[in-house]
Amino acid sequence: MKKVVTLAACLILLSCAGSAWAAAEIICSSTTSTENSGLFGYILPMFEKKTGIKVKVVARGTGAAIEMGKRGDADVAFVHAKEQELKAVNEGFFVNRHDVMYNDFVVIGPPDDPAKIKGMKSTADAFRKISGSAQFVSRGDNSGTNTKELSLWKKLGIEPKGQKWYLEVGQGMEKTQRIANEKRAYTLTDRGTWLATKDKDKLDMVIVLEGDPVLFNQYGIMAVNPEKFRHVKYREAMEFVNWLISKEGQQAIASFKDKNGNALFIPNAK
Repeated sequence: MKKVVTLAACLILLSCAGSAWAAAEIICSSTTSTENSGLFGYILPMFEKKTGIKVKVVARGTGAAIEMGKRGDADVAFVHAKEQELKAVNEGFFVNRHDVMYNDFVVIGPPDDPAKIKGMKSTADAFRKISGSAQFVSRGDNSGTNTKELSLWKKLGIEPKGQKWYLEVGQGMEKTQRIANEKRAYTLTDRGTWLATKDKDKLDMVIVLEGDPVLFNQYGIMAVNPEKFRHVKYREAMEFVNWLISKEGQQAIASFKDKNGNALFIPNAK
């Protein structure tokens, strides 16, 4: 009988240990720019060392990342399409959304700049010149970058889909940049991905437009609502959220720079 009790006790202990181990990992659905830029590879070891919580990142376009959370397939979402984020919060899928950091979008293109937009200050004017006169590659994946790009065309009253000069590739940012490079075309990218990958991927491209206030690119984080999905690891997710917006997390983001000392993201949690 003594052996049976001991065995049962061991099984219980193993079960508890397994539960504790499972609770020590959360799933973060995120945009490709946070992954491609190397940000997660830089900051997550700091968070994991402090808390013991591992973060498994699933990187995809922001639209898909938000949908992943809305299905309860993630514990937290770290994305960059504020209107979509706030809508998902209002619908009850997420809670505790916070601004975390920002950078900006830039337009990159061939050095010879066939549309002659380099130095222009207005994105609207640049997009108008590109349309019909040069090739433009779009992510076409409902990401935050794709959402921003489509909003720019919409404000101009231009419907690019189906046009000969417009190519939708359904890829992440780094692959989209490579395709634009091969096609000698323009594309919209975030500065973080551009700085992190332009040399690694040996891109023969340059920034042809930057600095327009409409190209501001805010990133936010939000936890999946535990009242809607009881299985999510809300406590651990909120540890991650609170660390990112804390002084320590914000300093970690600020210290992430490329080899030339350029900051890829600027922390701005309130």
